[in-house]
Amino acid sequence: MKALTFSSFGGSEVLAYIEIPQPVLKEGEILLEMKAIGLNFADIYRRKGNYHLTGEPPYIAGYEGAGIVADANNHPEFNIGDRVAFADVPFANAEYVAVPVSHALTLPEDISFETAAAVLLQGLTAQYLATDSHHTKPGEIVLIHAVAGGVGQLLTQITKILGGTVIGLTSSEEKAAIALQNGADQVYLYSDNWKEQVTLFAAGGVDVVYDSIGSTLQDSFEVTKDCGQVVFFGMSGGDPAFVDPRMLMDGSKTLTGGDLWSYLTSKAERIKRSGQLFEWISTKKISLSDPASFKLSDGKAAHDFLESRKSTGKIIMVP
Repeated sequence: MKALTFSSFGGSEVLAYIEIPQPVLKEGEILLEMKAIGLNFADIYRRKGNYHLTGEPPYIAGYEGAGIVADANNHPEFNIGDRVAFADVPFANAEYVAVPVSHALTLPEDISFETAAAVLLQGLTAQYLATDSHHTKPGEIVLIHAVAGGVGQLLTQITKILGGTVIGLTSSEEKAAIALQNGADQVYLYSDNWKEQVTLFAAGGVDVVYDSIGSTLQDSFEVTKDCGQVVFFGMSGGDPAFVDPRMLMDGSKTLTGGDLWSYLTSKAERIKRSGQLFEWISTKKISLSDPASFKLSDGKAAHDFLESRKSTGKIIMVP
């Protein structure tokens, strides 16, 4: 089979689309013929050598995708041809992937391979952020960093489903327009005096801030009301400054860390959470922009496009 691989760390030039052996199934695994694969910043970090990585060279990145069962491996729950997706299985950037049955999600008929590959990781992240890290309540004011990004767009829509008011932060007028189309009530640019504008909009501060930037963590606390919360779940802008616990005590504020893998802990959790996400999509409560699609053999171009930060939606790769 063919796979998008790298044997050394660095820029997109280290990627190679090569022939490698097909996975040998273990007990409890099924073989999936991939139809669509999600590309995420974590794959960029893995390629650069600064994120956890499974296996040996040639390395295969990717953890998210969808396809059809090519070998059910005598497992009674699946048949050849079944439509299946996953959000947390390594080595996804290949024509075939060995998927543990515990991680295999049966796709509803109205959810396409492309939609599943485009939404699972970011959608499940947005879902746990709004329902577990902080349980959004009707009437709350929510501030979302990088509001036009993949997680930001979905988190905005889920927050609106739950009755919250969304303030978004982004880097350009073009991205602000996308955030407003996704239901944000107000959007400010990072280049403006956004802290003052947020404080004016939400007198006394916001109820919760979702911070995926990292370097903005202290700013996030400054616009959070007393007894409010900051959820820190990413560092796309660099490491955050250390947080003074005295500051937390003085304003009765809460800092919460967020990581999807803390919640995808069982087959039941995966089914429950993905089922909720698919239901929101099926009932049009969540709308998705069409993903940018690349051939898996053009993986270098896909990586370059993601790193350019010109993309506003999901990028998928198709074998």
